Amino acid sequence: MLDALARSCFHGLAGSHAIRRLASRYGMRRPTSFARRFIAGESVAEAITAARRLQSQGRLITLDHLGESVADADSARAAVGDYRTIIEQVEAAGIERNLSVKLTQLGLDLDRSLCLDNLRRLLDAAAAGDFFIRIDMESSAHVQPTLDVFGTVWDAGYRNVGLVLQSYLRRSMADLEALNRLGVRIRLVKGAYSEPPEVAYGDKAGVDAAFVEMTARLLRDGTRPAIATHDPAILASTRAYAHAHDISPARFEFQMLYGVRRDLQAALIRAGCQLRVYVPFGEQWFPYFMRRLGERPANLMFVLRSLVEERAAPL
Repeated sequence: MLDALARSCFHGLAGSHAIRRLASRYGMRRPTSFARRFIAGESVAEAITAARRLQSQGRLITLDHLGESVADADSARAAVGDYRTIIEQVEAAGIERNLSVKLTQLGLDLDRSLCLDNLRRLLDAAAAGDFFIRIDMESSAHVQPTLDVFGTVWDAGYRNVGLVLQSYLRRSMADLEALNRLGVRIRLVKGAYSEPPEVAYGDKAGVDAAFVEMTARLLRDGTRPAIATHDPAILASTRAYAHAHDISPARFEFQMLYGVRRDLQAALIRAGCQLRVYVPFGEQWFPYFMRRLGERPANLMFVLRSLVEERAAPL
């Protein structure tokens, strides 16, 4: 219940214009600004710098150009143009070719045909450069439309694309089983949106139990699954399950968010696990940042301390 309340609270704060203005002023202004703990920067150049550092530490990376729920068709098409520019810059930089994208950024809320056309354009550009594209899952209202669009490109023969599922949604196990049968590469997360109880588990125990069960299915039957969690108990149980069933660490990977539990990231790498870091960047960072606080409200104290230090610093 507390987890659900926290998510609801921070989603409400994300809609506050006053807080957004304050965050825009202080959040990314300095290298030590509070949001930079979780956001690599506002430009692709900053994201590439962060990615290079992570790769030098033995981490895999995926870049996410932040943005969602565009307001018009021109903005959706512009997002594809932005991603094509990112693809060119990543190729020139020589870093790993792995990107994440939200379909509402490509116009899913406006017109499904527009979104599908934009996704195809993006996947074509990605395939030419040997990029893998992971489609992020958004709120429960977007799950079926996202699956429908994904199914269309999959049926058309695109294989440089994967999908995210959220364990807190009650429907996700059935979706996982269907996608496993197709051989889709799945990233499993707990979920960060505020959802009604009829569609999502509201307590941590229910979300965790679903996550553990879905993880076992992915390790046993999935195609190069990604287990995305910072929970030490779930990390330990995942590794124990893989060991007990003779599943090589090369067959799956763990994923964590940029700036979160860097101690656990290093420990997994030392243990011989594959670890990928999700590297978000871009000017539209505030909604993403608020969801991170909603997932782990203890991060709020870090933000408040940083904000006080920022306001005390000379301009």
